[in-house]
Amino acid sequence: LSAGVCCCCAALRPRYKRLVDNIFPEDPKDGLVKADMEKLTFYAVSAPEKLDRIGAYLAERLSRDVVRHRYGYVLIAMEALDQLLMACHSQSIKPFVESFLHMVAKLLESGEPKLQVLGTNSFVKFANIEEDTPSYHRRYDFFVSRFSAMCHSCDHDPEIQTEIRIAGIRGIQGVVRKTVNDELRATIWEPQHMDKIVPSLLFNMQKIEDIDSRIGPPSSPTGGEKEENPALLAENCFRELLGRATYGNMNNAVRPVFAHLDHHRLWDPNEFAVSCFKIIMYSIQAQYSHHVIQEILGHLDVRKRDSPRVRAGIIQVLLEAVAIAAKGSIGPTVLEVFNTLLKHLRISVDFELGDRRSSAGSATFSTSSKESDERIVQNAIIQTIGFFGSNLPDYQRSEIMMFIMGKVPVLGTTSQSLDTSHLGDLGTRRIQIMLLRSLLMVTSGYKATTITNALPPPFLDPLLSPSLMEDSELRQLVLEILHNLIDRHDNRAKLRGIRIIPDVSDLKIKRDKISRQDVSFMKKHGQQLYRHIYLGCKEEDNVQKNFELLFTSLALITIELANEEVVIDLIRLAIALQDIAIINEDNLPMFNRCGVMALVAAYLNFLSQMIAVPAFCQHVSKVIETRSLEASYFLPETIFKDKCNLPKSLEKHEKNLFFLTNKIAESLGGSGYSVERLSVPYVPQVTDEDRLSRRKSIVDTVSIQVDILTGNNIEDKIDNTEEITFEALKKAIDNNGLEEQEKEKRRLVIEKFQKAPFEEIAAQCETKANFLHDRLAQILELTIRPPPSPSGTMTITAGHAHYQSVPVYEMKFPDLCVY
Repeated sequence: LSAGVCCCCAALRPRYKRLVDNIFPEDPKDGLVKADMEKLTFYAVSAPEKLDRIGAYLAERLSRDVVRHRYGYVLIAMEALDQLLMACHSQSIKPFVESFLHMVAKLLESGEPKLQVLGTNSFVKFANIEEDTPSYHRRYDFFVSRFSAMCHSCDHDPEIQTEIRIAGIRGIQGVVRKTVNDELRATIWEPQHMDKIVPSLLFNMQKIEDIDSRIGPPSSPTGGEKEENPALLAENCFRELLGRATYGNMNNAVRPVFAHLDHHRLWDPNEFAVSCFKIIMYSIQAQYSHHVIQEILGHLDVRKRDSPRVRAGIIQVLLEAVAIAAKGSIGPTVLEVFNTLLKHLRISVDFELGDRRSSAGSATFSTSSKESDERIVQNAIIQTIGFFGSNLPDYQRSEIMMFIMGKVPVLGTTSQSLDTSHLGDLGTRRIQIMLLRSLLMVTSGYKATTITNALPPPFLDPLLSPSLMEDSELRQLVLEILHNLIDRHDNRAKLRGIRIIPDVSDLKIKRDKISRQDVSFMKKHGQQLYRHIYLGCKEEDNVQKNFELLFTSLALITIELANEEVVIDLIRLAIALQDIAIINEDNLPMFNRCGVMALVAAYLNFLSQMIAVPAFCQHVSKVIETRSLEASYFLPETIFKDKCNLPKSLEKHEKNLFFLTNKIAESLGGSGYSVERLSVPYVPQVTDEDRLSRRKSIVDTVSIQVDILTGNNIEDKIDNTEEITFEALKKAIDNNGLEEQEKEKRRLVIEKFQKAPFEEIAAQCETKANFLHDRLAQILELTIRPPPSPSGTMTITAGHAHYQSVPVYEMKFPDLCVY
């Protein structure tokens, strides 16, 4: 009877339950009953309204089997669920999916690794199914948390640990795919989810770095490796996650990376951090690169008080990021990058100098080590600035050059936007050097169509100011930057080093015809370039590299910018440099004087061969040959050797050792050059740059001198003399609309007037003192009160300038001219 009742009860059970019960064999080892599974599938497709009940009943059986540890039946139930999911796609599948996800959650919550892997596999299959309609109520918070926890599995069995971690990564990948394809995909990008997903992936990615010490971008793994290696699988998932990020949720995916690197102290060393951000930059869409750069800059600001090596690690990551983004779209972050880096450069210098001041008198190892670490930070910043700038388009690079140049502090001014007032002279010098080093990198490879584009006046003036500072390294950097901008045909490498070049044609110099724009530039700004080369040769702290760079500067100007007029100016400049060494008004050391002579020899040898005037080449070659026999220390190959015997004086040298203006004029005049201006000695004009750069002004170093010689060269100084009369002086200083030639003659007289000692002027003018007093006061607007005695004082007033009374024998005469 009981058996009949049981049969009757079974017959009265709903059909879907009977169909579900039939798929389970008596022995679970036999597996799913395929024939009955086909019947269940056909019934579910034919009556989709029954799907929710089928799912609920399967979930009930699975829960009971899990509790009873009947894992064989659990496997059969999950297989049946998977087949039903793949077969049914009607709108009625939504309730069935809820039952399915409930069963997956049950498996993931169990402590049995096999069940966790089973649930993960089922969820991944479900994630790959495209549903017809979106689900507006379904959330995956539990699965995100659970899969993330599985990624951190620490099972004592390494094989089980790896298996669970792989399951967790695959589960996260399934959640990402499912939610991104869903209409409500934005939920997965919420910070509470990203803060779990991203660190879990990074935790597994880090393992391959620990084991293999892999540096650089990862190689593409095969499909089998992805499934077996948690690190490779996590990296693939991380790339996929970032590739699906959009404008609104990019930051949420990147910020957890910083938290992970901070928590695990992965900025020093930073190989893993660099690898992570390379993956990020290559995975995201190019137009979102600036988001990542902004986040790195923001994190650098947050960690600005951390150790130098941590900051250096972050800056190195920034360098790798901008190296990838510079060629693409970086939006408005260009100036932000440079502004932030310059700010941290100042902070680093402040830290370095602060530590040095606090440890004054007790130099400990820790302090010197910290200073060295700060230098690492500074070098990383410079490298980043330079690399970023050098990869920008030309139009942006020129703006960045102006921006950096505007940040270079100049001693004696307070208008610079980069505050270095509290750093002192030493800190300001450090900032100057580092900014110029970064500017050197930015200008590397810059090819402007015209020199005006490369050296616009707002950039040229502040760039040349540091070249007057009493710091040889600063002057070297300025010259190297000029070389980058002037050298448009890559000739600089051929000119490296200062030497007498036997045959310039062997260098295969590349050059084009001088454009009209370049000619106009030299007319407007050529004197600035000559002036800074001239003054650069007069610095006492010049070393061999300074002379080499000065030679290269003259050679590049000749190649890129020299027409006939410029050639004459360059020769005048070379003769003026020779006079620096011979006359030695600045009391230069003998090495510097010989170095200038060697520089002039090397340059005139180069110039003569470039313009190919035989007579000029012959004169230069003869002087060089004579020097090699009688005064080899006037040649670069000798003077720049480690041990070179220097002469005691240059006053007794014969004139055949020097380049003579009249010889050069004769040689060039026969070849059609206009050589009238060669008789006008070159003298640089005095500007405010001397004061701003804290360099001794020409005003402070040149005494009142009247040069009564017709030329500024050695031969003329020996053979020719000319007396200046009052009428000649009156004509020379008359300023009533003179033409260009008359202006040149006037400047010649004034320059001569600056050369002679004051005692000679007084001797020549003793008989005409009263007459000169009246006439000079009228013409030059000078009021001179004669001293009461030979040892008295004299007061001079010129226009708005008033010069205090000074002893006559000590008085130095500044620019005596009328404009």
